[in-house]
Amino acid sequence: MAKESYEAIVIGAGPGGYVAAIRLGQLGIKTLCVEKEYWGGVCLNWGCIPSKALIAASGLAHKVRNSAHIGIEVEGLKVDVAKMQEWKDGIVKKLTSGVKGLVKGNGADVAFGAAKLVSKNEVEVTDPDGKTTTYEATKGIIVATGAQIINIPGFEPDGETIVDARAAVSLQSAPESMMIVGGGVIGMELGMVYQKLGTKLTVVELMDQILPGTDKDLVKVVEKHFTKGDNPATVLTKSKAKSVTVKEGNAKVVVETDGKDQTFEVEKLLVCVGFRPNSKGLGLEEVGVKLDDRGHIEVNDKFETNVPGIYAIGDVTGLPYLAHKASKEGEIAAEVIAGHKGALNDVVAMPAAIFTDPEIATVGLTETAAKKAGKKYEVGKFPFAASGRAMAVQETDGFIKVLTDPENDSKVLGMAIVGPEASDLISEGALAMEMHAYAEDVALTVHPHPTLGEGVMEAFKASMGEAIHVMNRKK
Repeated sequence: MAKESYEAIVIGAGPGGYVAAIRLGQLGIKTLCVEKEYWGGVCLNWGCIPSKALIAASGLAHKVRNSAHIGIEVEGLKVDVAKMQEWKDGIVKKLTSGVKGLVKGNGADVAFGAAKLVSKNEVEVTDPDGKTTTYEATKGIIVATGAQIINIPGFEPDGETIVDARAAVSLQSAPESMMIVGGGVIGMELGMVYQKLGTKLTVVELMDQILPGTDKDLVKVVEKHFTKGDNPATVLTKSKAKSVTVKEGNAKVVVETDGKDQTFEVEKLLVCVGFRPNSKGLGLEEVGVKLDDRGHIEVNDKFETNVPGIYAIGDVTGLPYLAHKASKEGEIAAEVIAGHKGALNDVVAMPAAIFTDPEIATVGLTETAAKKAGKKYEVGKFPFAASGRAMAVQETDGFIKVLTDPENDSKVLGMAIVGPEASDLISEGALAMEMHAYAEDVALTVHPHPTLGEGVMEAFKASMGEAIHVMNRKK
């Protein structure tokens, strides 16, 4: 059995693993990055990137179809979903090949195969041909294996009628009807893609709202878009999908709501009920690495496990499951291994974005959490309906909401946005929090006109009672 030595070994080449490998290479650490399925992980292959490509394409078709009121009328608009998928696949291929090139270009080696820890400093890799190679890591091993889709017993995907998110992002045509079990982020994002392509949607959600865990005032704006318009969807909250039968290419689904059963027949059933960590089969327990009761690897603020020399980052360490969170953690873990004394997880607030229509983005303290904790706060709000730029791009639904601390000179506590380009605008809130800014800092910063970003400035001014383009609340 061959045995090779490296200073660091990274298991997994998703947005956490490949970033860690690149950073290690930049720091002059001899590194091996091992991947068993695809470079770029879920995010680049069938998650973040391809879904956003489809969201953009379906959104464009929807806008063109509904632009007669601004003098743009298109007769006979045709959407070729198969060609759309071909375009999306081209983006995926370009990015995933680029990832591998970046890892190698920064001095790290790559290996393809299934990795398993055989000691606290050794990794065994079995390639697709069954050949096994053992690698030694003299400074550290980073586990970055991500998470995988949860399947519900009795609702296992068949790849045709019952599909999961991985299959749903590659459908070659828009089905006439689709039921989505799980009204979370993935279900809502993909659901709205096919809704805009003409699919009749029904969403079944166990909780009392779609997008559980998100402030209800944000969700309300998205739900209005989802359930109104030219192709309204049906939302069943506090409901449970009890059983499914596939017959003649359709799915018959029994759904319980308020103790009563209903049967729906749909062309496609998309099951999106969450993810679980990829921690099994890695030899973690055998070498003594502690896991929580859900299978997440336990780590400290340097992403060290309880076993010296073994680190873990990204989804496999716990919620929230976010690609950019994994990437940041990969950089930190790499710097810890390289001996940087100041390297640790000291991120003030982790932003999150939901690419529904309209988008939702948050960072820091939410209003729901503040109320639950009994935390005092001031709110500043600016509606996109008051934005000239939003009017010009026909995206006036939603608002920007900021929370500040009245007991600490109006220090920024959080920001929430529902509306156009929320996923981009939220970075301003993240930067404000990372710099420990106060409402006045953002309010005094000149924002260019006409832009959506002016709304951020106005929201902070509103929190101070100084908004210009909306009426200020009386205190």
